[in-house]
Amino acid sequence: MQVIDLNADLGEGDSIRRVGDDAAMLGVVTTANIACGGHAGDPSTMRHAVQGALAHDAAITAHVAYPDVAGFGRRFLDIAPTELTDQVIAQTGALQAIARVVGTRVVGVKPHGALYNAIAHHTAQAEAVVTALQELDDDLALVAAPSSEAARLAEHVGIPVVREAFADRAYRPDATLMPRSESGAVLTDPHAVTAQARSLALDHSVTAADGTVLTLPCDTICLHGDTPGAVALARAVRADLEASGVTVRPAR
Repeated sequence: MQVIDLNADLGEGDSIRRVGDDAAMLGVVTTANIACGGHAGDPSTMRHAVQGALAHDAAITAHVAYPDVAGFGRRFLDIAPTELTDQVIAQTGALQAIARVVGTRVVGVKPHGALYNAIAHHTAQAEAVVTALQELDDDLALVAAPSSEAARLAEHVGIPVVREAFADRAYRPDATLMPRSESGAVLTDPHAVTAQARSLALDHSVTAADGTVLTLPCDTICLHGDTPGAVALARAVRADLEASGVTVRPAR
């Protein structure tokens, strides 16, 4: 039996602006990555997102990021490893406190944006994130790219790793994501997105932008909530996976 988790980045607004349709996405995905103040989110949006995840039986991960609201966490910050560790602890801890009050728990940590990309190869920052999970010591899993430096370091110290791939992003031949600044980096065609998700779930493979077929083992597939037509794409992906015999459920 093929099993896969579907996750989405939620709670990325604040008291002033709204980003995406969290309620609709929670009717589709099985894990909610909830922003916790680094790139977006505030205590009220965190509580609302946690309540929504609990109501839909979705697992919750802390969507941690560089402290960069102005850049939405999509700019690399060369911050000290100790500061990065403290950021991950503080952001995760805030979400854990809200989850505890609401009556649920955080099961993992998923870095966002530029931080996610950096810890694929930046050893010092990858170590900083892994150190934060060790110090939090709450059986938290790290959500990361399968071949990333952070995944390697986490596995080495016994931290569970949830291997992630993307249904709505184009890949380069080295299995990294095509930068959003490049044309074609974000996939919005329903046929392309569903086909990529199906290939990842059934065959653990993806076709890069240049036609290279890559092996990409994964436990969870991300569907970005801010992709144009995100809710319709998510529904199409889930329906297609289930029609293909894939069981969709949380990875943790």
